[in-house]
Amino acid sequence: MGPDQQHPVLDVVNLVKTYGEGETAVHALRGVSLTVERGDYVAIMGSSGSGKSTLMNILGCLDIPTSGQYLLDGTDVSRLDDRQLALVRNRRIGFVFQSFNLIPRTSALANVELPLAYAGVRSVERRRRALAALDLVGLAERGNHEPNQLSGGQQQRVAVARALVTAPALVLADEPTGNLDSHSTSEVLAVLDRLNRAGRTIVLITHEPDVADHARRLIRLVDGNIVTDVRHRPLPYLERSVTV
Repeated sequence: MGPDQQHPVLDVVNLVKTYGEGETAVHALRGVSLTVERGDYVAIMGSSGSGKSTLMNILGCLDIPTSGQYLLDGTDVSRLDDRQLALVRNRRIGFVFQSFNLIPRTSALANVELPLAYAGVRSVERRRRALAALDLVGLAERGNHEPNQLSGGQQQRVAVARALVTAPALVLADEPTGNLDSHSTSEVLAVLDRLNRAGRTIVLITHEPDVADHARRLIRLVDGNIVTDVRHRPLPYLERSVTV
């Protein structure tokens, strides 16, 4: 069964996040609303203190808003308990972090299999899906290599494969090229571009304009508010005359 096309992947309405109370309260988000349709590729930019990390944590179900509504793939995550949130994080969101977060002294293949192991998928099926994900990022031949045997760009591509392996509704990438040199940055961005052209929905947090240029849409945050939301390129299904 294909994904339900009736609702957007992200539907955020008037999101507010306040830390602390009274005069010392910090207003990290001041009423952010945005909708991300299936297949879009959105970059969120903002300087330190703009609220982009807070927004990232809420979109990733790592934190909850003070008020407002967040629907992920049609599910109101504000109504979920901790166990249900953990399931959503594992199955509906693929995370890519700045620091790769791979397990050392463990093969690339085993790293990619990890979310499936948590989800209770059988080992034969885990291996098949992990190999397919490594193939998608161009590392099918490196499955037996450990992280310290791979370049930074290759390690981040393993992390992208791990993010994809559960077939999530959303790939959420937080400064994914922040620790990479320019060659490795190009490698990783080329993989994200290719995945998006194949229909994956990507939200990317970055402070680098050349990274944000790869996205179809650019949102800028200042002091917890969206100040610009500009579309560079149409959604993929509007680019193609035939949708698959």
